[in-house]
Amino acid sequence: MMNKGQLNQRIMPDKAERHRLFGSVKAGEKTKPEKKEEMADLQNKQANYLFKLDAVGITNVKHPIQINSQLIPNQQSSIGNFTFTSTVEQSNKGTNMSRFTEQLHEFYQNKCLTLELGNLKQFTKQLAQRLKTPDAKLEIKLPWFYERKGPSSNLAGLNHAELMVTVSYNEPEQFHIMVGLNAMITTLCPCSKEISEYSAHNQRGEVRMEVELSPSFDESKTDWKVLLLEAAESNASARIHPVLKRPDEKMVTEQAYENPRFVEDMVRLVAADLYESEQIIAFHVTCQNHESIHLHDAIASITIDKRTE
Repeated sequence: MMNKGQLNQRIMPDKAERHRLFGSVKAGEKTKPEKKEEMADLQNKQANYLFKLDAVGITNVKHPIQINSQLIPNQQSSIGNFTFTSTVEQSNKGTNMSRFTEQLHEFYQNKCLTLELGNLKQFTKQLAQRLKTPDAKLEIKLPWFYERKGPSSNLAGLNHAELMVTVSYNEPEQFHIMVGLNAMITTLCPCSKEISEYSAHNQRGEVRMEVELSPSFDESKTDWKVLLLEAAESNASARIHPVLKRPDEKMVTEQAYENPRFVEDMVRLVAADLYESEQIIAFHVTCQNHESIHLHDAIASITIDKRTE
């Protein structure tokens, strides 16, 4: 009989035997080369492979990246979701996938992996050179946090928006840059306000912007993140706040009532702000309201390219 507190003890086979039990086998005879220079390189094999490929690379790569901002916190580390691609010619079988992550880690080690557009342009050009291709493309999606204070109490908390950056490079020095931001806002229904004796329903709206920046865009003068965030929030019925005391809530509620917005109103007002910016040459804006009195959402969008007007 076991004493109080005594545990049953099973007799286990040793670890090697346990591995054999679950399928491990001894290594077989090694007949293929072990040195890189002696190994077959199928990806670089030349032949007629029928078609040129638009994009080949890796995606869903999660990695830390530094964000500098004009808003507090001025510096923060975020986690980006990266996609790296390049074209592959008809005569080439494929690309060298390891070079994408080699480039990423090299920039990270040298503390150059930031959301600054100048650094991302440098990254993309060097990636093309490493791949020995005439082009390369970098896409990033990541959360960005910014401080927001209550309008009356001045108590602060952190809001966040989703950022998007796409940098495309073609040799010798051609770059195409797209940036984007998804921001949450408050909208109050103008129709509800108009027909009701009192009150009006409101909802949380999501403004999504994709913007093509001018080649002359100067990020030392303009923080594109703040530019897009302000375009969304300043045209809303009210801004979203992480911390609201009762005096704050009163101000935000009354502000929303004084500034009713349909989704149609939102995309037109945001578009007007983006259109006025000389550093933006094209954009697409979508607003989606998560309705509070319907099971469906309301949506509207607008696309403008100043070059074709």
